[in-house]
Amino acid sequence: MKSINYPVIRSIFALIIGLVVVIWPGVAADYLVMTIGILFIIPGLIGIIGYFASKGKTAKSRFPIEAIGSFLFGLWLVINPGFFINILMYVLGFILLLGGIHQLYTLIMTRKWTNVPVAFFITPVLILIAALLILFSPRESQETIFIIIGATAIVYAGSELLNYFRFLNNKPQNPAITDIVDAEIIDE
Repeated sequence: MKSINYPVIRSIFALIIGLVVVIWPGVAADYLVMTIGILFIIPGLIGIIGYFASKGKTAKSRFPIEAIGSFLFGLWLVINPGFFINILMYVLGFILLLGGIHQLYTLIMTRKWTNVPVAFFITPVLILIAALLILFSPRESQETIFIIIGATAIVYAGSELLNYFRFLNNKPQNPAITDIVDAEIIDE
């Protein structure tokens, strides 16, 4: 059974989000917040409908407070996305910060089994710098910050794919097991 290839999936999602944000920075923020709102509305509706559909069938069903809260929060996000865009900017900057740290950590761990040229560390450091600029420059216009976020996400996607195919795809599975399998049994 083949396992899920997380670095490639992360790269694809980062590339898609980066391209959308770079191409449409003004509306991308609104639609991203609205999409998150819809993702809160759907389970809220399912919980509310499920409660009223099973009301007569079970005597001990709880009132769906979480479902109503999820629905109302999602509705607020869809109706008034501008309020949450400022918050979203910081969240996306924090995600980029975590992505840069993760890439640095992965490259440092990769050095245990192969040589990693210094040039491979440049991109994660640039991602970290961009993330810090986003987090600590609230006076910049939102479109500029979203373009920086999008461009950084695109660079992150390319860097993640490059690192995967260059290093992680060739990682030895378990050298200790390989040594044991290759060892000869000596009869006395």
